[in-house]
Amino acid sequence: MFHPRRTLRVLLLPLAAGLALTALPAQTAQAASTLTNTGFESDGGGAATPAGWSEYGSTGASYVESGGRSGSYRLSHYSSAAYKVETYQYLSGLTNGNYKLTAWVRSGGGQNSAYIALKNCGSSEQRTDLPVSASGWIRIVVPINVTNNQCTISINSDANAGNWINVDDLSFTSGTSSTSIHGADISSLAKSEAKGGVYKNSSGTTGDALAILKSSGMNYARLKVWVNPADGYNNKARVLATAKRIKAQGMKLLVDFHYSDTWADPGTQSKPSAWAGHSYSQLRTDVYNHTYDVLNALKAQGTTADMVQVGNEINGGMLWSEGSTDNWTQLAGLLNSGYDAVKDVNSSTTVALHLAKGGDLSGTRWWFDSAVSNGVKFDAIGLSYYGYWHGSLYDFQTTLDDAASRYGKPVFVAETAYPFRLDSEDSHENIIDLAGELVSGYPASTAGQTRWMKDIASIVEAVPNGRGLGVFYWEATWTARNGNGWDPTDAASGNGWENQALFGYDDRALPAMAWFSHR
Repeated sequence: MFHPRRTLRVLLLPLAAGLALTALPAQTAQAASTLTNTGFESDGGGAATPAGWSEYGSTGASYVESGGRSGSYRLSHYSSAAYKVETYQYLSGLTNGNYKLTAWVRSGGGQNSAYIALKNCGSSEQRTDLPVSASGWIRIVVPINVTNNQCTISINSDANAGNWINVDDLSFTSGTSSTSIHGADISSLAKSEAKGGVYKNSSGTTGDALAILKSSGMNYARLKVWVNPADGYNNKARVLATAKRIKAQGMKLLVDFHYSDTWADPGTQSKPSAWAGHSYSQLRTDVYNHTYDVLNALKAQGTTADMVQVGNEINGGMLWSEGSTDNWTQLAGLLNSGYDAVKDVNSSTTVALHLAKGGDLSGTRWWFDSAVSNGVKFDAIGLSYYGYWHGSLYDFQTTLDDAASRYGKPVFVAETAYPFRLDSEDSHENIIDLAGELVSGYPASTAGQTRWMKDIASIVEAVPNGRGLGVFYWEATWTARNGNGWDPTDAASGNGWENQALFGYDDRALPAMAWFSHR
């Protein structure tokens, strides 16, 4: 057993002195430019150290056992006592350039840290944490820029007694990965500020919420549009005003059309009162005119929308009953009216269609198969994925990957969030307020919220062929303020979401904002 850090020093000294590779110690002569034993199949079960790999730390906690993802065996980290262990493989003779490690992983959660790293590659170390998934295998990726012809692939656990991970089917190939959207829905911000809402950075200095979010890495803002809401917020005028602030921060803008005066979601798609009683033909014109009007006004003030959602969580269609999925021909006509309006304002604006239930593979397939067969035009697919409602992370990855490949479109998470605590700051009951509602392995804490967001971003980053665009956090700024509640028709309604904002009950930026800096 040799110490990896000591070996690295031995390697680097002769290289720095310009000596021939033959001067390297014999123990590194096995180092190759190709990752070996990637599926941990070489030794059979029970191997204490898998062939081609080395171990450091609590080596008894790293071993091969049966139960592979594709083959018969897998790497596992586990011990009945607390442990720290690294399983690694050193590659040399690499051609410099961009590489991507892909791995399939499972984890029971609970570790201080569990991650795969690429290090000693000449550029800064890159890590991807293992999402908590006790049954289904999750694919994660780690990109690196190799600049010194070598790289170490490192599987790490800093674990408590009884914690475990499984790793299998690794590949290290040319390529890279990243996400372009590190966004948040901030539709609540203007009303919150009007009701006295205050936003502070992590050290407690009061500032502009958008500037604080931008400084954490946020680069895209999402704003919903209602037609004629009772409270006068989230309408055309308010969206125009907030869009100026968003663009002034250098952020991009997603405009989310609900085609309603209030919330539109899978359970409710109520027509705006101004369109009540309109025929289907007139509704097509209404959708076009409203969409064009809002977007053209944005363009005219120099804040052109970068992306537009034609509808919000339209699993059951929109503008019921005319635009219900019970009548796909009519729904397609309404959606295409919206698409045409977007493109007539600015042909390069991305048009997304947005469904909830991001872990529902069969439902998502049915919906988009129907859309495609009815000639619906769209550029991207957005899914809401809330882990406490929409299935496991495995279900989410499966659905997201399938949508990207089946329809050949980029995909993104239009909404997700996670609580950093369970109690309520106002008198209104929180939507998620019981420990039993949480996702296993993700506590309602600042650490749990942070881990959730980083793992969601990692799953989007891993969508094949670079089709994972990124993530929007839902309602990052919706803190508890009297008068800024759920119901636009009731000034006294409370907020059931303040425990899932990205600002705490002390109004300070929460640690989960770190996810905005995801690759």
